[in-house]
Amino acid sequence: MILDRFRLTDQVAIVTGAGRGIGAATALALAEAGADVVLSARSADQLQAVADTIVAAGRRAEIVPADLSDLDAVAGLVERARHAFGRLDLVVNNVGGAMPRPFLDTSPGRMEQAFHFNVATAHALLRPAVPLMLEHGGGSAVNISSAMGRVAGRGYLAYGTAKAALAHYTRLAAADLSPRIRVNAIAVGSVATSALDIVMQTEALKTALEAGTPLGRIGDPDDIAATVVYLASEAGSYVTGKVLEVDGGIEGPNLDMGLPDL
Repeated sequence: MILDRFRLTDQVAIVTGAGRGIGAATALALAEAGADVVLSARSADQLQAVADTIVAAGRRAEIVPADLSDLDAVAGLVERARHAFGRLDLVVNNVGGAMPRPFLDTSPGRMEQAFHFNVATAHALLRPAVPLMLEHGGGSAVNISSAMGRVAGRGYLAYGTAKAALAHYTRLAAADLSPRIRVNAIAVGSVATSALDIVMQTEALKTALEAGTPLGRIGDPDDIAATVVYLASEAGSYVTGKVLEVDGGIEGPNLDMGLPDL
């Protein structure tokens, strides 16, 4: 049956930024598809809540509270997967982000921080993951990029450039690691996570964001989680080096940051 191609029975995944939002929804979706999951983020309490839900779904969870801006901590997740579950089949590089800023307020240091948190962390996880994946035949990686990595809007210089780099990292890594390891990315649009709290709590901003999105709504973390399951599973087995746009149909920023001309 076609639905069997979406199953991840007895596979093992690592999900970064898994305490809430897209990361938490993705970890639970992978568990519901049959995977055991290593979860990492800063907050132990948030991770435990996600782990409890995974256990309730009949799968195992290993929580690793960590500062994922520390590349050694990121790389260490691979050994935690080996120790807890004996294998690794999937990594989801979800951790990342950068605050919007005007051009002249974006220092070279902030650009470096954006690349570190959005690109270096992805490589720090995938590089040690590859040998463990190969021990069991191969695997899959999914990187969470952004629509701002392909469209232009004021205020997103550091974030958008770093996410564009992550998208091309995806293509290059896929070429290096094929055919045994597939690498794909998702260019995410506006999704109802904590990053959009101020928008969700301000009716005028929320209405403007929805009006600027062709599908007329803000995305749900489950929209992204479902795409991860597709890319990670046999259903996506003929897909590598691709960036899927899961963004409500936008072709430009769907909310004006209000930054004036210089």
